[in-house]
Amino acid sequence: MASLLQVRDAIALNGIAEAHQLSRQLATPLRLVEAMLERLSIMGKIERIEQNDRSCLCGGCKRCPEGQRHHRMMYQLTTPR
Repeated sequence: MASLLQVRDAIALNGIAEAHQLSRQLATPLRLVEAMLERLSIMGKIERIEQNDRSCLCGGCKRCPEGQRHHRMMYQLTTPR
């Protein structure tokens, strides 16, 4: 089971990562990784980046059952200010 530090370190090593990628990399259940990512985000250690796949040709992704495939949630370390 991974810790918050291991999740943060994995994001640092990858530069940017998705929850399912971290789940596989750390051999940790996806739901737990998602909860850890949420906690790290609240703590201000990481930031969430939403990416939409512009290759969708239908243009109706909000209504499309396949729409979730076009929407990706990525995470990266926050930049020091």
